[in-house]
Amino acid sequence: MLGAIQVESVSKTFQTEGSAALEALRNVSVDIRPGQFVSFVGPSGCGKSTLLKLIAGLLEPSTGKVRVGGSEVTGPRRSVGVMFQTPVLFPWRTVLENVLLPIEVFGLERGAASRKAMAILKMVGLEGREGAYPRELSGGMQQRAALSRVLVIDPGIILMDEPFGALDEFTRERMNLELLRIWQERGQTIIFVTHSITEAVFLSDRVVVMDTNPGRVVSVIDVPLPRPRSIEQMKSTQFASAVFEIREFLGVAR
Repeated sequence: MLGAIQVESVSKTFQTEGSAALEALRNVSVDIRPGQFVSFVGPSGCGKSTLLKLIAGLLEPSTGKVRVGGSEVTGPRRSVGVMFQTPVLFPWRTVLENVLLPIEVFGLERGAASRKAMAILKMVGLEGREGAYPRELSGGMQQRAALSRVLVIDPGIILMDEPFGALDEFTRERMNLELLRIWQERGQTIIFVTHSITEAVFLSDRVVVMDTNPGRVVSVIDVPLPRPRSIEQMKSTQFASAVFEIREFLGVAR
């Protein structure tokens, strides 16, 4: 089924010449249903980004299998979009030209894609900035452009590796609300990597809690908050309870 992800008993060990092997992940299993918003949360070194890259097909598991839409992942695919912490916009290209980059890479028809890109830029609040260069944009605007570049190929799955981690708290909060609005409109499956427990709970249907030595899943928490989400829900008992439960699994509350 499009958008469904199965991670089955996956381990990943990095072997580098002249140094000991590094076991990044051990026996990780996760099942994500189509259209879900799922966050991976945990301390540095727990393998969150490694797991994301395995799902994206950017890395191969040492053991186990990753399946997307029922088929085993053997490399990157167009149905899976990836967004990283830094927007990685080419400084010599305008916003629109940066957004259209995947269209060029995949050899798709540019005319229809340009119209679609303009509609997406309007949706993310960048209407009128399509001719601007990255240096003329704020950090939040650059991340909106990077998100637009992912959305233009309409992937069924979007993988996001701490995309708002470098933003100030206020911009990050606005971007979280914007992301939820776009997700609710388009219905894609989103996997979101973050260090922030509160961000994970606020955004997600489920939170995959990971820990280190080696990287592993210690719990999967269902978030009981109703949708659509609002900042006011952060004051609720349900929100506080979910945050505290995750902190307990990570030893933060002890």
